[in-house]
Amino acid sequence: MQIDLPEKRYYAIGEVAKAFNVNTSLIRFWEKEFDVLKPKKNAKGNRKFTPEDIKNLKFIYHLVKERGFTLEGAKTHLKEEKHKSLSNFEIISKLENVKNQLIKLKNQL
Repeated sequence: MQIDLPEKRYYAIGEVAKAFNVNTSLIRFWEKEFDVLKPKKNAKGNRKFTPEDIKNLKFIYHLVKERGFTLEGAKTHLKEEKHKSLSNFEIISKLENVKNQLIKLKNQL
């Protein structure tokens, strides 16, 4: 999944939900369910997601929406194999990004 977010320090929940094409309520629900998601909150209580939170959200989205894990299964997978799976996921994401860029270049020729 390709997420189009600009390089920033913090992202509002609306931006994150739009990038993942989900409702903000799902992002808030995943925040409660998964311990790895810890967005900062300002004085008003608005959530501000860091790039690390976005990376974790991508992985959770991949497990739940793309691979069909249950929430409990995704939690277990995150706890048991977080570093190994997350690094593999990051490598695959980068390779898919390179592939998409190469396809764009090919189409422009």
